[in-house]
Amino acid sequence: MTYSANRALELLKKGTGQPHSAFREDQEKAIKIVVEGGKRLLVVQKTGWGKSFVYFIATKLLREMGSGPALLVSPLLSLMRNQIDAAKRMGLRAVKVTSDNRAEWGDVFEKIARKEIDILLISPERLSNEEFKEQVLSKIAATISLLIVDEAHCISDWGHDFRPDYRYLERIVKSLPPNLRILATTATANNRVMRDLAEVLGPNLEVLKGDLNRNSLTLQTIEIPGQAQRLDWLAKTLPNLQGTGIIYAITVKDAELIAYWLKSRGLKVESYTGQLDTERREELEIALLENKVKALVATVALGMGYDKPDISFVIHFQMPGSAVGYYQQVGRGGRAIKSAYGILLKGGEDYRINEWFIKSAFPTPNEVVEILTAFEDEPDGLSTSELCGKVNLSLGRIKTTIDILSLESPAPILKTDGKWQLTSSALSINFWSRAKRLTDLRYKELNQMLEYVKLPFGAHMNFLIKELDGDPSTIKPQNLPALPETVDKSLEGFGLKFLYGFHRSLEPRKKWPNEGMQAYRLKGLIKAEHRAEVGRSLCYFNDDGWGKLVQEGKYKTNNFSDPLVDACFEMIKKWNPKPFPTWVTCLPSLRNPTLVPDFAKKLAKTLNLPFVMAITKTMERPPQKEMANSVKQARNIDGSLDVKNLPFNKGPVFLIDDTVDSKWTFTVASWILRNNGSGQVWPLALAITGQGE
Repeated sequence: MTYSANRALELLKKGTGQPHSAFREDQEKAIKIVVEGGKRLLVVQKTGWGKSFVYFIATKLLREMGSGPALLVSPLLSLMRNQIDAAKRMGLRAVKVTSDNRAEWGDVFEKIARKEIDILLISPERLSNEEFKEQVLSKIAATISLLIVDEAHCISDWGHDFRPDYRYLERIVKSLPPNLRILATTATANNRVMRDLAEVLGPNLEVLKGDLNRNSLTLQTIEIPGQAQRLDWLAKTLPNLQGTGIIYAITVKDAELIAYWLKSRGLKVESYTGQLDTERREELEIALLENKVKALVATVALGMGYDKPDISFVIHFQMPGSAVGYYQQVGRGGRAIKSAYGILLKGGEDYRINEWFIKSAFPTPNEVVEILTAFEDEPDGLSTSELCGKVNLSLGRIKTTIDILSLESPAPILKTDGKWQLTSSALSINFWSRAKRLTDLRYKELNQMLEYVKLPFGAHMNFLIKELDGDPSTIKPQNLPALPETVDKSLEGFGLKFLYGFHRSLEPRKKWPNEGMQAYRLKGLIKAEHRAEVGRSLCYFNDDGWGKLVQEGKYKTNNFSDPLVDACFEMIKKWNPKPFPTWVTCLPSLRNPTLVPDFAKKLAKTLNLPFVMAITKTMERPPQKEMANSVKQARNIDGSLDVKNLPFNKGPVFLIDDTVDSKWTFTVASWILRNNGSGQVWPLALAITGQGE
């Protein structure tokens, strides 16, 4: 097809809304390669370069010449929303098919059938979805003019544990006509990643790699091991930073905690995580775009592709696991402004958290054997929830394992009619060598980040560009001064005080496990009158506040000290549950029969309430921490608790335990108490050990 330079420039001006816009280096060249066809193209350019203009202008030109629609594979919902808006500005009819708009699928499918769609955006998971393949892909495969793979580094092994479904693209590409136009784009491809992409996207893969240096970014690392001290630093520094930005945290709980802390200091911030519903995430994205918040405290859910050109700071509360990943995130800043900060706060917990992600990226041989064995006696297959009852693995580990196994070629398991089933194929031995190679690579990348955080001010961009196999000769001196690495003495300690007072809610379970509780003969919804109330936990087990004292009491001194009693008393005063309990009880333990009762008695005395040991353990069961998923945890409690010595008045009660994870012990004990005439049950735990399921 013939490329029209004049029309391409018109579309660029339309898309930017700027009458004097001009193409950046290699933009027009990339568009021309795609339109004229004959080659598959990989574009590696820094964030903010304008990769989306390449594929939208190319799509528009192809559609105007009578070619079929484009298919765009995109990894994040936030990125898709930006892409659809940008496509519409170009005059393209763009729609998406994702898990969050299933109600719209029928309408989308009809528009595709009527040829009213110019570009279809999908997540990589749609490529393995039977309904999508039958209803859409099979019908448009012959007419697709362009396959676009955004954030193409996810195809590579580097992106394995982010989105394993990207591996399915390899099969799709191999089944496509060799002359189909393919455009892959990324900002974070080093030579190793590009070699991986060439194996998947070839043949005739041409690479356009530009200057990855970001001279607008001033990079700095500050080592502050303590969580509380980093909170102090944020509260001191954030009000003095110009503009708006993003604060990244590794975990959901950290994102929520940081946001809560900064809001308590009078700053307009919100947490943004993958646990929020689509509507709320979109609201927050708009709020940041319109500068209605100072910052979003985000997980990687707000990483790739979020397009706000004037982000003036990106702060990492913890160290990411790789230089490539860090470049991708910090690249949100300074895209259309002359200067922006990229600050990495090195914490004491960073390595431990990143190592956990590395170790959990692949299933272990034992996990694979346990899951495959569970299928052997189930010729009709098993659902994910049914697997929970068969294997002692967490729901997350089960999902990770079956997803990864199903993407192997050949795959030992496949999904049919909503259930997973064994195939005749065995797992290739190459799987384990690949897993080891990738695990070793991730440790190497993590250790490289340890080198990064030790660099002096002014040396960081050079390091990143070298890791991306770019050209460091174009790097210019940073244009912003270094930020203070310490906090004024007058401001120290506020973060720690906050952690001591940051109490967590314990939402009650509302449904028995799918298989029910056989010993208690319970199933379905938990009746409201038999359900626990919203409880409280004093801390997280591993936080810098009360968490350390709880650990010490549980594992060293076998005694929860008086400061924990006083802290719970103060928490209860703030909480003030109504109706207020008239007595106190606790959960029993046959392994350590005195630890929790002694603490509960001291707390009861402080509250001037009677203590009654009302719950008994009828039989010893393995520790709950050894039960990996919700079904196993529930069954481990089933039939093991009973009640005695209920007080005469049977009023509302505080139900005490030292740690809580799945909340099944609280759930069963609350049901027993309520079923035997107790008033409302208010669970109280010293620490949360995990998120539960």
